[in-house]
Amino acid sequence: MQVLSLSNVTARLSLMERVAGATFTVSCCLTFLCVNGVMLFTLRSKRAFRETSRYILLYNLLLADTLHLTTSQLMYLLTLGRMTLTYPACGVLTVLGILLSRISPLVLVVMSLERYVAVCHPLRHASVVTIRNTAWAVLTVWSFCFLNALIQGLLLMMFPFDQLESLQMTQLCNTFTIFVLPIFELYNNIYACLVFILASLSILFSYVGVVLSARSAATDKDSARKARNTLLLHMAQLSLSLMAVLYTIIVAPLALLLSRVVFIRVQTVLFVCFFLLPRCLSSVIYGLRDRSLRVVLVYFLCCHHKVSVGPVKAAAVS
Repeated sequence: MQVLSLSNVTARLSLMERVAGATFTVSCCLTFLCVNGVMLFTLRSKRAFRETSRYILLYNLLLADTLHLTTSQLMYLLTLGRMTLTYPACGVLTVLGILLSRISPLVLVVMSLERYVAVCHPLRHASVVTIRNTAWAVLTVWSFCFLNALIQGLLLMMFPFDQLESLQMTQLCNTFTIFVLPIFELYNNIYACLVFILASLSILFSYVGVVLSARSAATDKDSARKARNTLLLHMAQLSLSLMAVLYTIIVAPLALLLSRVVFIRVQTVLFVCFFLLPRCLSSVIYGLRDRSLRVVLVYFLCCHHKVSVGPVKAAAVS
């Protein structure tokens, strides 16, 4: 009788922990989605934003982060509620999440190269970083990521569905339960390593170029300093994206080591740190750093009430 009572208490605590975790993460997610939504609307509200390459790239970065945030929150709630899906539904959500998580690092590469050209080759910036070239760069990034998602979808088709009694899953939906073939893990690891190595080298190359250019007498010192800080920011964002990739790898062994109640707490903290915060940092940081963008952003956040936020100039996101 005492064992049964303790079991009921543990189950009740576990349920309360799940409800509290869901409430906390949903509240954070909705807040971040509102901020990102206002930022996306701001970037489309002015012609100067729509026709400037750096703002176009920032818009795509925020769009990918916002969609990834929504998908991650949905997957987290399904896991927290221990809700099982059908294999096709789980496959679609998993592939979609992987697709959206791979876009941000590549967009950061393009943004870093744009800053490199602006500082190191200012006379060629206007002819190289055009709206047309920016559109092609964005299209290339999305196409490359869609190709990766298509390949993973084809790998998913190799799953032995004919051996299943039902398409209803008996386990929670995640990459480990839907992609069980060794070839998928090999492909995913190789692709992730190549993307992050490429992104890291590109940002590092841009940073070194900007630092060396800053020593030149012909270079605008203030512009070079801002570009250098921006590239450091890109490197930090890339590191946070890598942490999101490592989330599942970290959580899986913890589920075996920790008790159910403790694991739910740890999982909630890791989810907020690895998924929610990184997806909102871009909006906050870029919205506050860029003066011309900050004025419009605060105007919309304050419901069209004019707020003094400093001098307004055609400042770059640098």
